[in-house]
Amino acid sequence: MTGSVVLFVVTASALIGIGLWGFLVQAHLLRRVLAFNVVGSGLFLLFGALGWRGGGVDPVPQALVITGIVVALAATAVALWLVGRFAEETGRADLPEDRREDRQEKSSAGGRP
Repeated sequence: MTGSVVLFVVTASALIGIGLWGFLVQAHLLRRVLAFNVVGSGLFLLFGALGWRGGGVDPVPQALVITGIVVALAATAVALWLVGRFAEETGRADLPEDRREDRQEKSSAGGRP
């Protein structure tokens, strides 16, 4: 592998790691959609870097990356629509956190935990 391909692979790995961390840590749904897109960008960069051949670029990974970008755009549009509908129904755009205090308040109020 050449130096630039290694740089692309390292950058792609960093993007995938940052995106996964953001997806697992954040409770706000818009931030989760953004983190999911960061993971996708890292995967597209990784596929593009691994498609490099000694003499040039292999066209199959390029076609897969272009198709993936189109699918990711459509999935992002659907995810943003779902976040909007969730915000309309609940009045907030973040997921409720399952904290011990919340469960104790529900059980003391007569609701199920």
